[in-house]
Amino acid sequence: MKIYFAAPLFAQSDLRYNAYLAEKIRALDPALDLYVPQENAAINDKQAYADSKMIAQADTNEVLASELMIALLDGLVIDPGVASEIGVAYAKNIPVIALYTDSRQQGSDNKQKITALQTPAENQFHYLNLYTVGLVKLNGTVTTNENELLAALSRFVESRNVHDL
Repeated sequence: MKIYFAAPLFAQSDLRYNAYLAEKIRALDPALDLYVPQENAAINDKQAYADSKMIAQADTNEVLASELMIALLDGLVIDPGVASEIGVAYAKNIPVIALYTDSRQQGSDNKQKITALQTPAENQFHYLNLYTVGLVKLNGTVTTNENELLAALSRFVESRNVHDL
């Protein structure tokens, strides 16, 4: 099964986490063909040159050749490239399993946090772009930790059914 791994890839922390998570995914099943854009030196070696069309064509072709997308949503905002890739996947009915681990989502039932929403500049929660999240949820799921992500991936690999996510 071909899987596209959509994730930010510009900070060392991004690159290391992506490599770590890709290794966990690949360990699930050696038959998984995981495309991780940062491993494509032809377009993502930042010492070399690739123009916008080269990057767009290379990654879009990989999205379109995939049966599933894994997308990381963490960050101040969803990475713009990840959001674009999610849009392509949605348009082509490619299921998406997203990972959103932001710790600010914890305590959603805490009454003080909820009350604080009424006070200007006291939002205790993180906001994600609802359009992009909606595209994921219309044809996939959002998980909140690595174990949930890997479990959803295993279910999908076994059934090939988006409803099993």
